Amino acid sequence: MSSVEDRKPGRRARLRAQTTAEIKRIALEHMAEQGADAISLRAIAREMDMSGSAIYSYFDTRDDLISALIGDVYTALVDAVEAARDTVPADDPGGRITAWGEALRTWSLANPQGFRLIYGDPVSGYRPPADGPAPEAAKRACLGLVGLISAAWPTARALQDDPSARWSDFSDDLVAKVRERDPDLPPAAVALALRTWGRMHGLVALELHGHLGPQAHHPDRLYRRELLDLVRSLGLPAA
Repeated sequence: MSSVEDRKPGRRARLRAQTTAEIKRIALEHMAEQGADAISLRAIAREMDMSGSAIYSYFDTRDDLISALIGDVYTALVDAVEAARDTVPADDPGGRITAWGEALRTWSLANPQGFRLIYGDPVSGYRPPADGPAPEAAKRACLGLVGLISAAWPTARALQDDPSARWSDFSDDLVAKVRERDPDLPPAAVALALRTWGRMHGLVALELHGHLGPQAHHPDRLYRRELLDLVRSLGLPAA
């Protein structure tokens, strides 16, 4: 009897995890079909044949669900770009930057609703937690980009140094994280990392929102050239 009782919590936990995953899946489907504002706990409950009260035992509010979704998709994105980066040797900073950028585009095209949830228009009425909906994923993404530029900085400095850059240009939290990890890195390198992010993100956002289609028949080639130009601007060889 005790062995059966011992198994019950594990089964309940599995069922709860399965139901939570289904709620998230349906929420993303509703978002893909009707936009982020369509995410509604009651609408999801109806589709799952759950009572309105039952679904609130999984997520207290719609904001909690949206925060969980953002955390999931942002973590998946960072996992993808980090994995791609790590397939390239550490002594090839240009290759690692290119791999990160290519993985960003590949993941985003495969997960357009996730990209829009992270980087698109704010969801009406959504109030994220004080530290953001996905603080750990955001930290990994930011420090990952800074790390890429840090590895390239010995070469990039001669071309990209900015004497006007100051630590006061950035948030205290970002400064603390960067200086803890790489105390010798100057603020100009952090500015370059943010600009690098912008160059990678910009063309992907234009493509996903349908702005490149009428003008560019091969957005993949356009993006690849942008990455190669970025790498060369750092004084690194681009393959």
